[in-house]
Amino acid sequence: MKRAFPHGSGTRMNPSLALASLLLVGPACLQESDHASPLAVVQTIALPGVEGRFDHAAYDPATHRLFFAALGNGSLEVVDTQAGARVHSIERLKKPTGVLWLPDSKQLVVACGNEGTVRFYDGASYELQGSVNKLDDADNLRFDRPANRVYVGYGEGALGVIDPETRTLVASIALQAHPEAFQLETQGKRIFVNVPDAQHVAVVDREQAKVIETWPLGEFHSNFPMALDEAGQRLYIGCRRPARLLVLDTQSGKVASDHALRGDIDDFVLLHETQRLFASCGEGFLDSFRLPTEGGPIARNPSTPTARGARTCFHFPKENWLCVAVPRYGDQGAELRFYGL
Repeated sequence: MKRAFPHGSGTRMNPSLALASLLLVGPACLQESDHASPLAVVQTIALPGVEGRFDHAAYDPATHRLFFAALGNGSLEVVDTQAGARVHSIERLKKPTGVLWLPDSKQLVVACGNEGTVRFYDGASYELQGSVNKLDDADNLRFDRPANRVYVGYGEGALGVIDPETRTLVASIALQAHPEAFQLETQGKRIFVNVPDAQHVAVVDREQAKVIETWPLGEFHSNFPMALDEAGQRLYIGCRRPARLLVLDTQSGKVASDHALRGDIDDFVLLHETQRLFASCGEGFLDSFRLPTEGGPIARNPSTPTARGARTCFHFPKENWLCVAVPRYGDQGAELRFYGL
């Protein structure tokens, strides 16, 4: 079932949230820098009727549409970020998780974990064009644009390789356990994969379609989010037990350093131009780090208070905004909250 919404269901500014963002900082024990301030809210878009937690998102810059998987609600929510309003919803999905926008074919791709499918929708009409089935617990999605291949993490341990033109599974790469976040090199052929239950990062050669290395994480567990600085040869891993940011050397696979995080980390945004890393934590904070340009330590900036369960974030380069998905909790309604950078 699909729903369309008129413009105007969002709110352009929330002064009280902006004030809270400016006044509240994290505990001093996290050694925050004095050289930055918490982020201020510049826009919110309300999502009335949406229940449960959010998962991943994708964006079409040509139409200003942001696609968010509302996993707990069983829907894909479509908002117009320029109009500040929800404009559409695809409902009756079974655990929507990963989301991709394919700009060349103008297809919207959604992974649905509880039905084991990767669905392909027409990007204009939202009509279902086809699906790839038998992908139990389909989760994160990534697009290799030069090769025109969609990658999906699924099952008890595999990366599926999908041809988006024929919508068929063309290969499956075995892993030791279910994969979470993964990143593809653009100048190389490797894929780095978080495999929490195996407590390691798997390194896949996508030309050979197999794992060529595994990098154990030692005392660090529950490695879920990941960000890749390919030029800087650094891989950033978020762990929940203990709550730490790990910095791995992509040449050796060794942990170069680790840093304190808030609880319930689930997503990263890495801004290469300004060398900043943001971490959305379900404890209710957006952690911020300034990365060194040439050696030296990572500096922590003040954390920005968000909301309980706000674990997913997304960056908009044109506006230089960071969006955090806030689930409904108590008196707090579900919304997308945009912070100016």
